Amino acid sequence: MIDVEEILAKMNPNQKTNYDRVMQQMVKVWQKEEQRPTVLMHVCCAPCGTYTLEYLSQYADVTIYFANSNIHPKIEYERRAYETKRFVHEFNANTGYHVQFIEAPYEPNEYKKLTRGLEQEPEGGDRCKVCYDYRLDKTADKAVELGFDYFGSALTISPHKNSQVINSIGIDVQKLYATHYLPSDLKKNQGYLRSVEMSEEYDIYRQCYCGCVYAAQAQGIDLVQIKKDATAFMENKDLMHDYSNVVFRVDGVEI
Repeated sequence: MIDVEEILAKMNPNQKTNYDRVMQQMVKVWQKEEQRPTVLMHVCCAPCGTYTLEYLSQYADVTIYFANSNIHPKIEYERRAYETKRFVHEFNANTGYHVQFIEAPYEPNEYKKLTRGLEQEPEGGDRCKVCYDYRLDKTADKAVELGFDYFGSALTISPHKNSQVINSIGIDVQKLYATHYLPSDLKKNQGYLRSVEMSEEYDIYRQCYCGCVYAAQAQGIDLVQIKKDATAFMENKDLMHDYSNVVFRVDGVEI
């Protein structure tokens, strides 16, 4: 497998790193060596998974990891998880790929403990950095547990997220685990615009806030209405059993 730090060591340290180019270099090596690695890709919602899967599935066997205990309220978390799972199912049906889906336990108290004292931080500040680290750490840990070659995150597809920060955190997390980080800047090459197009094509719910209760409050989001809308959406839907064909399994056992 390719260690991203080896690529970065050969680059000009005085220039801003183009992580999209770094990922493309890694893809070229995979193609040259006729490799098709396995990637556990963290996503926070279905829209982030759209172009991410369209691009990466050409070169790797991708499994989506929905690990987002930062999302509030719980029913909104369930709505986003359901939409992500549905998208994976429909993406596979339309493309012939075999992307799989893993959902991490919903543990909002963990997130609240980690961000205690950072409630008033602005969007993109230290609270967000803690949140990125929290979710990338969980992704790396799961990647090691299940034997994935790489772990990464689709958070870099958002124009509202700092890809330099996300990738730096991912590289730091890699140092703690026996797996490799897959860098990215998925908003590049019109990736974000393509995600918007694919969201329309697949009729995907696009949320109006990142999920964090503190960010929602700062933006003046009506969480009561969010809860009502999500509850109505999830009526007659079963997050555990609907689209079970895309759930990741080891020796026939669901993870």
